[in-house]
Amino acid sequence: MEKRNFILNDDNLQNLENFSEILKKDYSTMMNEALEDYFQQAQKNLLEKNLADQNSLTNLDYDEFWDDVEI
Repeated sequence: MEKRNFILNDDNLQNLENFSEILKKDYSTMMNEALEDYFQQAQKNLLEKNLADQNSLTNLDYDEFWDDVEI
């Protein structure tokens, strides 16, 4: 896999340094854990949005559903 460079803002870099010392974890481990959490949350949000979009297309009230039905 191709290596990429990332730029962290000063606050995130400082937090990374501080929590690395507190948690006794290296930067790579912390970054991977943070990205795993981020991707899980992003996937959950996308699934919820897709579900909401589908529901908005398919949720008809009683009158709308039976409006054109002839029995």
